[in-house]
Amino acid sequence: MLNFKNITLRRGVHILFANSSFTIHKSYKVGFTGANGAGKSSFFSMVLNELQPDQGEFSMRPNLEIAHVAQETPAVARSAIDYVIDGDVGLRQLELQISANVLANDGLKLGDNYTTMESIDGYTAQARASRLMNGLGFKADQEQNLVSSFSGGWRMRLNLAQALMCRSDVLLLDEPTNHLDLDAVIWLQDWLCKYPGTLLLISHDRDFLDIITDHIVHIEQNKAEMYTGNYSAFEKMRTEKLAQQQSAYLKQQREIAHIQSFVDRFKAQATKARQAQSRIKALERMEIIAQAHVDSPFDFSFPKVGRMPNPLLKLDKANIGYGESTVIKQAGLSIVPGDRIGLLGPNGAGKSSLIKVLSGDLQLQSGVRLEADALKIGYFAQHQLEQLRLDESPLWHLQQLNKQATEKDLRNFLGGFDFRGDKVLESVKPFSGGEKARLVLALLVYQNPNLLLLDEPTNHLDLEMRHALCVALQDFEGAIVVVSHDRHLLRSVTDQLLLVADGKVQSFDGDLDDYRNWLSEQKKNDEKTVSVEIASVSRKDQRKLEAERRQRHKPLYDALKKAELAVEKYHQEQQQLERLLTDPLLYDESKKTCLKELLERKIQVDKALDAAESVWLEAEEKIESLNNSDR
Repeated sequence: MLNFKNITLRRGVHILFANSSFTIHKSYKVGFTGANGAGKSSFFSMVLNELQPDQGEFSMRPNLEIAHVAQETPAVARSAIDYVIDGDVGLRQLELQISANVLANDGLKLGDNYTTMESIDGYTAQARASRLMNGLGFKADQEQNLVSSFSGGWRMRLNLAQALMCRSDVLLLDEPTNHLDLDAVIWLQDWLCKYPGTLLLISHDRDFLDIITDHIVHIEQNKAEMYTGNYSAFEKMRTEKLAQQQSAYLKQQREIAHIQSFVDRFKAQATKARQAQSRIKALERMEIIAQAHVDSPFDFSFPKVGRMPNPLLKLDKANIGYGESTVIKQAGLSIVPGDRIGLLGPNGAGKSSLIKVLSGDLQLQSGVRLEADALKIGYFAQHQLEQLRLDESPLWHLQQLNKQATEKDLRNFLGGFDFRGDKVLESVKPFSGGEKARLVLALLVYQNPNLLLLDEPTNHLDLEMRHALCVALQDFEGAIVVVSHDRHLLRSVTDQLLLVADGKVQSFDGDLDDYRNWLSEQKKNDEKTVSVEIASVSRKDQRKLEAERRQRHKPLYDALKKAELAVEKYHQEQQQLERLLTDPLLYDESKKTCLKELLERKIQVDKALDAAESVWLEAEEKIESLNNSDR
């Protein structure tokens, strides 16, 4: 149980939240929401004892095992799978004890160690770590790669796997989906739904929160308040509060009218029954969503698109890859005005490579890429955040696109992305990831493209900005191709899904729920393949495994043998002493000293025999238990 009582937290002179009280009980799955900088991560710092409240009291049950994702990964020369297993701190400590007891040749303690190893599933650690890595997108042949060989995003996945490896009571996850693709997000979602402990989750992914959480802690206007239910339930409750505000109500009506016009247009154009049904269900919820975002600081839209030739862009018999490696073969794709395409597919199948080819950033290995004369591409990818001029301001970046525009007009435009006042003149360098992503999106919108290529556009964006982006994309007149792990975005702005898998690009006749089922079938097939491989293990390998098992249990067998020898030794001495004590001459007055010594020795031997028999019986029981567990 985590108890927050009248908590107040400040950042400098700024109050994050004040007089906030709520209790998180065992096994709750709690989503923390609120604008960037509202104080969500500060709650996590309190739980980790890295931050103390300015007022109030935070308490929790002692000796809780708390797991969280490290924000930095040292470039260590250690295999990836060993790094993940390090997350089970108790296992690593036990392994050190075993090493020490092996050196000390202490068979009894080793027996206890091996019993503990069984009870914590220590012998399955390698397999558990492998499953975690596979779920997060690592291939089997990457498990032994050094941590230092992975890029920053993949190291963050290793940190996440390490946190999941911990046998924790409380798990803290701060934006865990930022570095994941859709497949890994779906896998993590299923894993967290089964997690038996207490989960504290910061996320701006609406679908992710909806499926996993049963409570929401929302921070706004310097107050943290807990709501019962998932994110959709929270939105409805918050809507009821906001609807009472007249100024909010007026803005809400404009937003709903805008969304309704899009719904009408979509219904008129939908051709695929299953996708249309899924899409309309999502849009039916949008009125509630709009109400819950009436006080959003973001308000922008794409300008009216100019010329839109048909087709805008075309690929014919395209081979896509890097060097000698081809990831997509003989792809054909024609993008026309009004297309709203979502790309699905496993990690590494080539989705981002396809986007790069469409943008012109990657050359085809073979085939044809044809673009219309009037094509104007707006391309968003995470690497573009790194291309911002860190010493320059948002206003400067926008001025480079239109040197004739007035500062007032540019300030008004940036205000729609919540860059206001002196913020438009600040250097970009200290900006958060979310602020940089908003600035890149602002630059993209300002250039008035007729084809949008979006590769994970919602990374680092909070819920309010994600909603504003969805609304703007719904009204965009050009064509859209998007890769995203944000299922709400995909449902809201796409009406055609393409599957990139097995070296092909083909239409996916279904919705995102069907795609999840497709992924499940793929994993089942992979597991069947692994099962067949396991079943085909040779007798030689089986004998090797048996030898390893005997070697693992050898210290316990050695202890048993030592105990048996001790029992036999003391038993023989006991019988000898008993025979001597039956001699009548021993009780003569002259033999008094000898009798006393024999009786004292008999007492010592009896005690030693009892102790040796106890050790022997205990060792036998442990061996029997280990043998049963191996069967």
